[in-house]
Amino acid sequence: MPRADAQRNYEKLLTAAETAFRDHGVDAPLERIARSAGVAIGTLYGHFPNRRALLGALLRERNETLFELGDRLLTSSAADALEQWIRAVTEHAAAYQGLAAELVGGADDSASELHASCVRMVEIGEGLAARAREVGEIRADVGGQDVFALMNAAAWLREAGSAAEADRMLGFALAGMRP
Repeated sequence: MPRADAQRNYEKLLTAAETAFRDHGVDAPLERIARSAGVAIGTLYGHFPNRRALLGALLRERNETLFELGDRLLTSSAADALEQWIRAVTEHAAAYQGLAAELVGGADDSASELHASCVRMVEIGEGLAARAREVGEIRADVGGQDVFALMNAAAWLREAGSAAEADRMLGFALAGMRP
């Protein structure tokens, strides 16, 4: 169990990171985050050895909520389960400017603190795509990696453009997945 002051610093860093990433994107200076939390940069690095570790810790609870949704969708009979998943992850990945790119990078980097979460997103997407393929809702060549790429592309568009543009693009892509 961490010391009380270490736990307080950890929580202050997460709060400061949430504000900084929301306001300035995931490239917000770590020094600014440490300063906002009232700690030295060494304290930040003591808790989070790199930016992805900080981001992973910040997203942990949100990821768990997202994965719970994915697990429910995998066992549901909803005809639009794959679309629900795609839209939920797209919104999740657009939480901060630059997050979609970090997720794409985390998926390909097994040493990344985001890797396990990205792999889980792909696995859920593959499970939902497999079910949709079985009942003829999507083309046979659509897989989990395609779903992951689509979600991150739509999240990037939400960041760079607007939610309306991302939703429109998702509609086109989803229609293109259908046989």
